[in-house]
Amino acid sequence: MTTTALSSPQRFITAHPQLWLGLMLLALHSALAWEIDEWWARALLLVHFGLFLMWQPLWRGEGNLEPRHAFLVVIVGFMLAAWNNWWLAAVWLAVLFGLIGGSVPGIADRRQRFVSLLAALYLLSLLLMWVVPHLFSGASFDPVLVFVVRFGLPLLPLAIVLVRVDTPRATARLAVDLFYSVMLFLLVVALTLGSFVVKEVSHGDYPLALAQTLMVIALLLIALSWLWNPSSGFVGIGHLVSRYLMSLGLPFERWVQGLADLAERESQPPKFLTLAVQHICELPWITGVQWQTPHGDGTFGVRSRHEAEVGFRDVALRIYTRWSLSPALLLHLRLLAQMLGHFYEAKRREQIQRQNAYAQAIYETGARLTHDVRNLLQSLKSLCAAVEGGGEGEGEGEALQALMQRQLPLITQRLHATLEKLQAPEEVDASEVDAAIWWEGLTQRYSGRNIQFAIDGAARGVRLPAELFDSVAGNLLENALGKAAEDHALQIRVTFSPARGGTLTVCDNGAAITRSIAAQLFDAPVPSQTGLGVGLFHAAKQVSQAGYQLALAANEPGMVCFVLTREARVT
Repeated sequence: MTTTALSSPQRFITAHPQLWLGLMLLALHSALAWEIDEWWARALLLVHFGLFLMWQPLWRGEGNLEPRHAFLVVIVGFMLAAWNNWWLAAVWLAVLFGLIGGSVPGIADRRQRFVSLLAALYLLSLLLMWVVPHLFSGASFDPVLVFVVRFGLPLLPLAIVLVRVDTPRATARLAVDLFYSVMLFLLVVALTLGSFVVKEVSHGDYPLALAQTLMVIALLLIALSWLWNPSSGFVGIGHLVSRYLMSLGLPFERWVQGLADLAERESQPPKFLTLAVQHICELPWITGVQWQTPHGDGTFGVRSRHEAEVGFRDVALRIYTRWSLSPALLLHLRLLAQMLGHFYEAKRREQIQRQNAYAQAIYETGARLTHDVRNLLQSLKSLCAAVEGGGEGEGEGEALQALMQRQLPLITQRLHATLEKLQAPEEVDASEVDAAIWWEGLTQRYSGRNIQFAIDGAARGVRLPAELFDSVAGNLLENALGKAAEDHALQIRVTFSPARGGTLTVCDNGAAITRSIAAQLFDAPVPSQTGLGVGLFHAAKQVSQAGYQLALAANEPGMVCFVLTREARVT
């Protein structure tokens, strides 16, 4: 059904729905209140049906009817014109009452609601006071009743025509609730047929039969209202109906459980989507599914003439069903698409996170190895400086040779450890050495670099992870030496204590670290003019994995100290 721009007559029709409702009821009254078998009564019924089509709340007035709907309209009009009798009139009045009553819950404007209530009152009064009594053979009517029906009831449609409704509110289309309409139609049919049966069986008066039928229906409604939501014990019919409408039985619940299990097993988004679509086709009312995402598409199952397009985020689905879709099925299809879209988006996020984690691991490994290579380069520069500045005396040559014999194996060992880290970045070298041997090697590597070394206590017998202490000490000393290059009066002091399994302290008397950088020094990369700014960040992670802690013990002008020590164990 397509929509086009509204012409002037169409705008007038949609702007005054209460006018067409009132005229429709007046035409119906003129056709039924007098002789129904006359030719002019049939003509008035056709007029009434035409006005009904102008008022009807089922299709938009500015749209084009589909062929099947147009065929239905022709059939109803032909029946009203050719097969005109009181039974057909009763059914038609019940249908109109259901349509008008079903639209009342969706009306917010008081005047529109009042108009609908007047129309429902008129239809019910005409049905019970005039049409139903004509269903009985040999029925006689009191002249007062005839006068009230013929000249009193038309006042209700006239009131509907005269009621003024604001145009912006009047143009809003009435929303007919299918459930309410069917319930009202069935109640009116039960009332009509019940009154007819009681009257024919008891051979009594029609008002008494109508009262008895109303009493039975009232008792049934009271019982149904109690069973719908009882006070205790039984959960109620309302709960069972809602559960059935919202779940459509066990297959849908099984599909949801299967989708959750599939999400736990499959990590790749394309494969997960393919398996999930195949799983959708296991529902008994679905024959095939066609899906499309920005990264691919596909089809599974068999196509049918009943289809619906639903989607969520990047997932678009075209679902083929065995039969025409009802509002409940369409609602479940949308829920199904939303659930599938949520799971698919979660899988996409997991894949992106894995890729980011892989790239982050490569970056951290490269940054850590870069610092290790820089430390090795500084050690080699120290040895080169010692060779260039060494004297030609016999004692100095022997000392230089002894220094080379001690340092070159250590540098070779550290370079080998760096290459091993490149091959297996997740593995950490936890081998321990004697603290005295490690301390002697550190002092020799940085001899002649204007660094003061001090030891507080006997380091012999204390064992510590050499690779960890070498990496942290190298980072701290290189950062301090970088500050000394700008401030030649800067003094660097390194202290080692055997307390708590080995404690290393590196201090300088330079400028304090800014508060913003100090806050994230060990938690994230920081701006750096001489490096990548990630040395202490990776050192802190390495220290934490080894059971140690690295802290900024002092950060004041003239006193900046870093401390590496074992974490205190809480007992």
